[in-house]
Amino acid sequence: MVKTSGIQQFLVQEEKRIRLDLFLKKQMPCFSRSFIQSLIRKGKIFVNKEPSKQAYLVEKGDRIEVNIPSFGQPIPVPEPIPLSILWEDRSLLVINKPAGMLVHPVSSGQGGTLVNALLAHGNHLSKVGGILRPGIVHRLDKDTSGAMVVAKDDPTHLALAAQFRKRIVRKTYLALVRGRPSQNEGTIEAKIGRSPKGGKKMTIEGRYSQEAVTTYRLLKQWENWSLLEIHPLTGRTHQIRLHLHFINCFLLGDVLYASRKGKDFPHKLKRAMLHAKSLGFFHPGKEQWMEFEAPLPQDMNDAICCLEDQ
Repeated sequence: MVKTSGIQQFLVQEEKRIRLDLFLKKQMPCFSRSFIQSLIRKGKIFVNKEPSKQAYLVEKGDRIEVNIPSFGQPIPVPEPIPLSILWEDRSLLVINKPAGMLVHPVSSGQGGTLVNALLAHGNHLSKVGGILRPGIVHRLDKDTSGAMVVAKDDPTHLALAAQFRKRIVRKTYLALVRGRPSQNEGTIEAKIGRSPKGGKKMTIEGRYSQEAVTTYRLLKQWENWSLLEIHPLTGRTHQIRLHLHFINCFLLGDVLYASRKGKDFPHKLKRAMLHAKSLGFFHPGKEQWMEFEAPLPQDMNDAICCLEDQ
């Protein structure tokens, strides 16, 4: 088990060179990649006794030292936050995550996350994801609402994670965008990687990019706006937003990649208009296909109704 504070040391034994932050994420799964990157920026991580950079490619024989700060209190802690539960049994639960809620804490003492709510709901959650992410098999962005599955034990977690990895899980999203794709339906294949500019942004076909595949279908169109049904086949960070941008569609309310594209939208938007409509997978215990649908949230419904009334 990885300690949550103090000095951690690692000896690189892999032949393949990979980025320092990716290597440490594998070694310390209880910490998020963004947290590890913050330690690098703060000069808390050394390679062969020298402060390192995030983009450094570790080599076999490298000695890495990580200085992890002490946390002021245990993380995360239970909080009595109401959950919208779509399904629950002894091994898993499916919830409808509201927009504006982080899935798990990313810093010491942070509250109000889905994990905080899950810990208050019950003390049986998988431990595969580490102390910051009990039960969390996959994630939705803070602004994204909709269906998520949570594992209550490690065998269920591992079985579900394998389905995500093998692209068995069927994920369906609804996105309200500016623009219209050139075809009513299609497949987007464009690799995604970290932006060379740093920060939270990802980029298409950048350095260290990985395969990313998304299918889409046009559901409805207005003069300058469209409603799309989207199926991401891979799970890259910001995949849907970047792939929409790739086909000249821009997610309304997305301040990171399309901040200027929705200024003339006839309804005030407080977040990105993306909703995880449904989630389908084989139940690890029952070995039967199950699919769950999360109702469209009020803010997206209001935005669509505004266009309908024009």
